Amino acid sequence: MIVAIVGPTASGKSDLAIAIAKARNGEIVNLDASQIYRGMDIGTAKMSSGERQGVPHHLLDFLDVTESASVAEFQKLALAAIDDIRSRDRLPVCVGGSGLYVRAVLEELDFPGTDPKVRERLESELAAIGPEAMHARLSQRDPAAAAAILPGNTRRVVRALEVIELTGRPFVATLPAHSKRAPDVRIGLEVPKEMLQERIRARVQRMWDAGLVEEVRQLEAQGLRNGFTASKALGYQQVLAYLAGECTEVEAFEATVLGTMKFSRRQMQWFRRDPQIRWLRYDDPRLLELALAELGD
Repeated sequence: MIVAIVGPTASGKSDLAIAIAKARNGEIVNLDASQIYRGMDIGTAKMSSGERQGVPHHLLDFLDVTESASVAEFQKLALAAIDDIRSRDRLPVCVGGSGLYVRAVLEELDFPGTDPKVRERLESELAAIGPEAMHARLSQRDPAAAAAILPGNTRRVVRALEVIELTGRPFVATLPAHSKRAPDVRIGLEVPKEMLQERIRARVQRMWDAGLVEEVRQLEAQGLRNGFTASKALGYQQVLAYLAGECTEVEAFEATVLGTMKFSRRQMQWFRRDPQIRWLRYDDPRLLELALAELGD
């Protein structure tokens, strides 16, 4: 069996995953698209070694910020980690809010190939005309994909346009109906809208207080601005704009809060389409008990 803890940002997924892993002899498999980067700790709410409470974690910190993430490559690594965990009679507990990464790991999902020349051309066009124009192009060619991808998520916009060009089909057509790769239990954490907004603002404030600006400054020296994927991560993109003098620090903070709120809505729209997720209230005093009951004996 595989367990997956999903839901919006700031809903408490990591804490529940740790508790389940401790109760059921489990190990954590990260399914967050930004926590795979070394040094991107504060802005991704990555758990410290102490917060992990001795529970082994997989697929954290394996890319430099200058390297681009690939969901197809991530899928291979995650499936290998899950196989390794299961071979030792331990429970894989997957946790993350990146919907496509979750589907890639839990379901029979194959990804169309890539063409470096097409990708390079599209990235050059992105640099020339900007993200809004590229997103508008995607809206014309695949309205459903454009509705599911934020204009600021330029990596996915470029990928969607690449797939459309290579396959001649809409990007969403490459995502088949839900088909489990192996038996799994999917638990989603549900947070009322107003409370989630409060939790997001509080989380961003904690990140700022913990030194997010300095973390981004250090990563900038390591080439963060040249990282096509890492530089677009929430918080990092906004702080980079502040460091470049494009906005004030207060504006960067508010843009991070607003961007995270928008992202959380997209997360819920994605996960709500999955009928296999069992939703639990994030603050239920019996949360762990209810989650373990979903796993059975």
